Amino acid sequence: MLVIKPHRLVAPLILRIRYLSQEPSGHTNPHHNVDQREVDTLGKMAEEWWNPTGPLKGLHSMNSLRVPLIRDGLIATSLVPQGQIRSPQVLKGLDILEVGCGGGILTEALARIHANMVGIDPGEKLINVAREHAERDQKISPRIQYLVETVEEHAQKNVDRYDAVVASEVLEHVNDKAAFLEHCVMALKPGGSIFITTLNKTTASWLGGVVAAEYVLKLVPENTHDWEKFIAPLDLQRMLKTFNCTTVLVHGMSYEFWRNSWSWCKRMDINYAVQAVKLVDN
Repeated sequence: MLVIKPHRLVAPLILRIRYLSQEPSGHTNPHHNVDQREVDTLGKMAEEWWNPTGPLKGLHSMNSLRVPLIRDGLIATSLVPQGQIRSPQVLKGLDILEVGCGGGILTEALARIHANMVGIDPGEKLINVAREHAERDQKISPRIQYLVETVEEHAQKNVDRYDAVVASEVLEHVNDKAAFLEHCVMALKPGGSIFITTLNKTTASWLGGVVAAEYVLKLVPENTHDWEKFIAPLDLQRMLKTFNCTTVLVHGMSYEFWRNSWSWCKRMDINYAVQAVKLVDN
């Protein structure tokens, strides 16, 4: 009999765009790695995207970790001026790209602490939801731009533009991780940081992220995750290193589904976060 301990269960992670690529990173078609079936599936969930107690509540509550991760990471790498560190406008003047932004849950949260945000997603329905929701709050909408684009399209036009690039709950759906990361880093300024949250490739992540989350507790639809696409932290760090990025933080994340609460933890066998800094060329 299979026993799955509740505290080991992965969060109700939302379906994200699956970048399907069988070809080299230099492929000329920027849409070659987007699965339109998943774009359509996500579009069907658009109306529930901003319901904090709905099917995406785990993504909403994850902001309790994601926002401090990005804020503190940019402070630690000296991109935030000393005079802004304790300010509600702590990220004022910094340009941040969120890749796979969906309906804008994290994008808006970062705009609230005054980052200049660009959110990209190949799903037009979700970008429309994100735009409509942001427009309801004129305090943040001037700092947000949403685009229906892939990271491959965007990076080619925005080389070395951003102080930070964020890919949260996306990488575990990517086939060609090298191409995806290459373009994320391409858009990043030297000295800037890439922030990633994803799933480790372990037995625990298969039990929690696939068996429990999809088939036992029904936290996400079946076939949301393919365990073969999960990636170990060391493998991710090696990939980032090939793109001239040095990892400065790796931390485990724990989700308690029964109270919809996230916390940092030492164990990284299911969810984890990474920050890496793009080195300045000599």
